[in-house]
Amino acid sequence: MKAEKTSSGIPVEVAYGPESAAGRDFAAEVGAPGEFPYTRGIQPTMYRGRLWTMRQYAGMGDAEESNKRYKFLLANGTSGLSVAFDLPTQIGYDSDNTMALGEVGKVGVAIDSIEDMTRLFDGIRLDSISTSMTINSTASILLALYVATARRTGAEAKKLTGTIQNDILKEYIARGTYIYPVKHAMRLVTDIFAWAAEEVPEWNTISISGYHMREAGSTAVQEVAFTLADGMTYVQAAIDAGMDVDAFAPRLSFFFNAHSNLFEEVAKFRAARRMWARVMREHFGAKNPKSWMLRFHTQTAGSTLTAMEPENNIVRTTLQGLAGVLGGTQSLHTNGFDEALALPTEAAARLALRTQQVIGFESGVAQTVDPLAGSYYVEALTDEIERRAQVYLDTIAGFDKAGKGMGMLRAIEQGYVQREIQGAAYEYQRAVETGDAVVVGVNQFVSDGDGVEVPIQRIDPELEQRQVERVRALRVRRDAGRWELSLKAVSDAAVSGENLMPRILKAVESEATVGEIADRMRGVFGEYRETVVV
Repeated sequence: MKAEKTSSGIPVEVAYGPESAAGRDFAAEVGAPGEFPYTRGIQPTMYRGRLWTMRQYAGMGDAEESNKRYKFLLANGTSGLSVAFDLPTQIGYDSDNTMALGEVGKVGVAIDSIEDMTRLFDGIRLDSISTSMTINSTASILLALYVATARRTGAEAKKLTGTIQNDILKEYIARGTYIYPVKHAMRLVTDIFAWAAEEVPEWNTISISGYHMREAGSTAVQEVAFTLADGMTYVQAAIDAGMDVDAFAPRLSFFFNAHSNLFEEVAKFRAARRMWARVMREHFGAKNPKSWMLRFHTQTAGSTLTAMEPENNIVRTTLQGLAGVLGGTQSLHTNGFDEALALPTEAAARLALRTQQVIGFESGVAQTVDPLAGSYYVEALTDEIERRAQVYLDTIAGFDKAGKGMGMLRAIEQGYVQREIQGAAYEYQRAVETGDAVVVGVNQFVSDGDGVEVPIQRIDPELEQRQVERVRALRVRRDAGRWELSLKAVSDAAVSGENLMPRILKAVESEATVGEIADRMRGVFGEYRETVVV
């Protein structure tokens, strides 16, 4: 009989029964929904109280084009916005910088200034909608722009809800949109924690992201382990900066991937929740139960989408979205089926949203909390993922020779995490090439002919020049004296160690651009140079 394994290589028995649960303390390890260790979810009634936030990640071209897509999604029932920024915005270059040439508006919206941010949210009340922003190296600047825009439009900052990703460690591991050396980037993260606790207390100040590590090829076990290790590093850094753990931990959030191996994904979410609760209560000594809760957003797996027979991606996304819901996610993005080809069209984005709505309102899975709890297989898989993830955490802790809680930083610097992910990615690709891992329509069950013709979302090639002209016109008409003073304050704070957020907010209100603010910090902090991992 063929030996079966999950996508992460965990052996799967032919059948599971009571013997697989022998000797376990179900009450302590699984417990009730809404109670420590939150294996079954962080809310006692979960989706019976309120469905997850249905987000659709969107951003293309300039602010006007993205604004149209947001209004389209809101009109079709999305309950939260999710902003994709173009590459220059992500790495702190204005649209007229030579480094931005050819990339403006390509993978997200181009944002250079408060004028762009105001146009992006034109006609949308920021104090009545939750907004997630996928931004890391320039997270401090984009959060300041969002708050400044809210002020301009009469919204109260203390009522703003949403999330900035602000997870810089995974950029060094898997994604690459870093700017500053690690020490200075971590300072920006903790500056945001401290400032936002007072100024935007309902805002989630970080979304600790396993998503991109999974997209880079990690296993589900690695996704849990490395994400929680990053989270522990941020918590320790904030404590070292003088913050009380219960002052910031309730606003931490996480961001996970959802792949197609349904039961492994559900078990992954349950294991991560249980592990984080214990880390926060037992390792960091948090007293507030909200500090123990792992709240997370889920996005379906872009890396599983195929350009061959792209309509098959509708089925993949449905399975993956279902896994996120069965695993207890707080918000969800479902990918457009055409995203292996281009940014999603309106029709593809609407279908992806409808997928969530069908799961939420027609499938019945939201009627009871953690409906797979007690499954011999799911509980055994949850335990095994936790066990394997803990081995990784113990290994990472071993890198911390000084005992300062920074083992993950050393593990990244020495390339350990990157090598583990690269190894997993290689093994999966080899399995696809040999046919051991089946990808329907790609390496098995391949159709003859061209298949369905899929319309492609295309970005106006004239957009880049229009955006360049806008930012240059802004520089001509703004108050030069006020602008220069505000940027000097950013530089001074970068040197002195004062919290940068009040200075960055003042700078964006003085019409300084994303690139100009990032450059002032580059001038003090320098830039990170990647260590080659072999």
